[in-house]
Amino acid sequence: MQTPRSSLEQWRVLQAVIDYGGFAKAAEQLHRSQSSVSYSVAKLQQQLGVELLVMKGRKACLTQKGETLLRRSRELLNEAISLENLANSMEQGWEPDISLVVDAAFPVHLLMEALKHFTPHSRGTRVQLNEVILSGAEQALEEGWADLVIGVHVPKGYLGDLIVEIEFVAVASPEHPLHQLGRGLRSDDLRQQVQVVIGDSGNVRPMEWGWLGEQRWTVSSIDKAVTTVCHGLGFSWLPRHQIETELVEGRLKPLPLSEGQCFKADLYQVFGHPERIGPATRKLAEILMEVSHQQ
Repeated sequence: MQTPRSSLEQWRVLQAVIDYGGFAKAAEQLHRSQSSVSYSVAKLQQQLGVELLVMKGRKACLTQKGETLLRRSRELLNEAISLENLANSMEQGWEPDISLVVDAAFPVHLLMEALKHFTPHSRGTRVQLNEVILSGAEQALEEGWADLVIGVHVPKGYLGDLIVEIEFVAVASPEHPLHQLGRGLRSDDLRQQVQVVIGDSGNVRPMEWGWLGEQRWTVSSIDKAVTTVCHGLGFSWLPRHQIETELVEGRLKPLPLSEGQCFKADLYQVFGHPERIGPATRKLAEILMEVSHQQ
């Protein structure tokens, strides 16, 4: 493995010379002698075999190569500082990673807003986001790899808090045969048409949700369900927040059901390791709850 000829401290000194406008000011800011600063920069140039500075009158100016190398050195120093901050955070129990599992029905705008608010507090913690459907959230908890879960069910042995209520609406394309009947619909009308269902991502104890007819197509995501229904290939109960645009633009239209036209489902936030919740996971959970309750 190649050993670096220069040190981060040497690059820090060079940065100070440029940022503070000379060797004397740099020495003052770094609490070092001017001769020590000059020696450090001269040694760095010698080790690299590259001229970094030229004197223009009494002012030290970067050469073109010096500008390129100094710019890269700033990135390296920032990375080194981030690495040390991460090490310090880990020493204090701050997790390096959070595995966040979220049911696809959870509003994306709330999720993005929460992650945006979490970023300044993250201390370098990386969020691994996994989208699931129905029992996929419960399975992630039982398999033990999730730190924080938002799902439709709180499994036995866990405690969860209600984070948001989702409204599902029965819809179809305006050109769909169900809308051509021109009257209120009954379950018998639905049985004669294809229902678009979002498949459970869990494979241990998959769940079935809501009214299910014999004629149905199963898709792997809510987005695919929306697209399928918009193309007139079936009807479905879809989260209202995810089809607001389609409803406003007239690409989807609520079915005139005499009953069951809408239903609501609760989503819960559950810690994956209740006995050892880390501060980063707790902070993210707190922000998710705050953002969701402010909607």
